[in-house]
Amino acid sequence: QVQLVESGGGLVQAGGSLRLSCTASGLTFSRYTMGWFRQAPGKERVFVASINRSSGSTNYADSVKGRFTISRDNAANGVYLQMNSLKPEDTALYYCNIYKVPYITYDARGLDTMYWWGQGTQVTVSS
Repeated sequence: QVQLVESGGGLVQAGGSLRLSCTASGLTFSRYTMGWFRQAPGKERVFVASINRSSGSTNYADSVKGRFTISRDNAANGVYLQMNSLKPEDTALYYCNIYKVPYITYDARGLDTMYWWGQGTQVTVSS
């Protein structure tokens, strides 16, 4: 059974930083591409960032480019999201996910059922 556990969320002032972590179990981690999504109150869940299996390729939503960095540690079964220069509009519940098809480039436009999801970690940015 695949499980994802996120951590690292919290309350931070605008301009501050947070580092989110996500640890996976129940699969051969290095075979899969991973991503982060977020969902603000009253809004749909949207793509934030993704990373390929070897960390050689990353993608970001335009809204976070230059401020957020996604990384992974295959030895630790972990994926991370370093968030700098946080803005109030970054306030959301952040989810990590794994694209279920191994060895395939991450598709951020897939149906929810195409990913395994964590439970989310709340990030709140005060102005």
